Amino acid sequence: MSNLKTFGGAPLEVWFVTGSQHLYGEETLRQVDEHSKIIAEFLHNSPTIPVNVVFKPVVKTPDEIFNICQEANITPNCIGIVAWMHTFSPAKMWIRGLNCLKKPLLHLHTQFNRDIPWGSIDMDFMNLNQSAHGDREFGFIMSRMRLNRKVVVGFWQQEDVLQKISVWARVAAAKNEMQTMKVVRFGDNMRQVAVTEGDKVAAEMTFGFSVNTHGVGDLVKVINQFSEAEINALVKEYEDTYTLMDSLKANGAMRSSLIEAARIELGLKAFLEDGGYSAYTNTFEDLHGMRQLPGIASQRMMAAGYGYGGEGDWKTSAMVRVMKVMASGLKGGNSFMEDYTYHFDPSNPLVLGAHMLEICPSIAANTPSCEVHPLGIGGKEDPVRLVFNGAAGSALNVSLIDMGNRFRILVNEVEAVDVVEDLPKLPVARVLWKPQPDMQTGCAAWILAGGAHHTVYSQNLTTEYIEDFAELFGVELVVIDKNTQLRQLKSELRWNEIYYK
Repeated sequence: MSNLKTFGGAPLEVWFVTGSQHLYGEETLRQVDEHSKIIAEFLHNSPTIPVNVVFKPVVKTPDEIFNICQEANITPNCIGIVAWMHTFSPAKMWIRGLNCLKKPLLHLHTQFNRDIPWGSIDMDFMNLNQSAHGDREFGFIMSRMRLNRKVVVGFWQQEDVLQKISVWARVAAAKNEMQTMKVVRFGDNMRQVAVTEGDKVAAEMTFGFSVNTHGVGDLVKVINQFSEAEINALVKEYEDTYTLMDSLKANGAMRSSLIEAARIELGLKAFLEDGGYSAYTNTFEDLHGMRQLPGIASQRMMAAGYGYGGEGDWKTSAMVRVMKVMASGLKGGNSFMEDYTYHFDPSNPLVLGAHMLEICPSIAANTPSCEVHPLGIGGKEDPVRLVFNGAAGSALNVSLIDMGNRFRILVNEVEAVDVVEDLPKLPVARVLWKPQPDMQTGCAAWILAGGAHHTVYSQNLTTEYIEDFAELFGVELVVIDKNTQLRQLKSELRWNEIYYK
């Protein structure tokens, strides 16, 4: 994924908006403006902040506030506003603007000076530097209006402050992406499965992304259009990038499977690009006209930034895409994932995460091996796939669930461990992890919360990102972490039923 400052060819930006009023006179307002420019420029140039930060003139009247909010709404590459009250800005001035604002809002509770100048402080200094109570006035009106926003407190040059702004900016970029995202389903959901279903109209009303279906035959038409030269060029890329098993090498017994896999990837990529789709689903139950289930194709499309969901799981596909957007430029990866089987050794309990084929190589600990094996399901030719072990480290499993009257986002913090066994007869990409707070509590909590068997597995995002994301959309968030207790979780789920009813 590209850096968010140039994401999708359009520079994403947040606007730095400072509030004041005419009461303090022109000299004070000049200093407010100057200080605001300095802070905005510092944030813009900070390597921690992943988007462009644009200074906007200090707003001092209800009309100025309303106009800047309206302008933000209609500026496509503006993904949010960072607001700061350098002086006291009477909050009734903000009501009309905040009522119309559709972009994410971060309230930066800071001040220009880090320290009190003990020997020189006077009333002029006090009149200029009033954030301590000016921001509280601003905070009250947002609470009174029941507005979701992120509040970041601290000196604007502190690294922890910059990190929190960075998290919010990445989530704002993800919201911007989700509101215009198009997800295509090739075929329908896997038959009789509950969790991959859901209300696509409600999803578009809540999050903005659309989900529509194309017959697999539509994709096959595109797959069959590519020339031998184009296919051979992609096969050469496979050879240069991965370790190929002998049967897939030139003159190997299964070379034709590799050629067909390349043809499928070219067709899939062209279909998504032509339709403006950034996420997709398929299912092994609906492969009309396809010789093999897309394996390496789906893995490589995810590595290129596309969302993917197996068995028609459009909700997970959308979340894979937006979490990849959030993590643009960060070390590590995000992938479609499935809790596949358990290791119930009391001294070392583990979850084996995998899927039939489609795990993103962005989470690999080593160079993937390109292999072909029978799938044992679906009744098609043996599919090509990338086989690897996932890297160890802290990670998340995230599930977007349709609860009927609302959407719930469920997070389980996990700790991935090195795969030390050879697994010679399991030719799929896989990850081993320990759920927080422990195996029994973590798995029971996931089931009690209605978590899906499909997730987005993330190596580079923390719960803070998902919390900000849920708040931006006003949807329920349930977190399973080291502090989770089942009795408390059950109560939380009951309370949430009342709150969201």
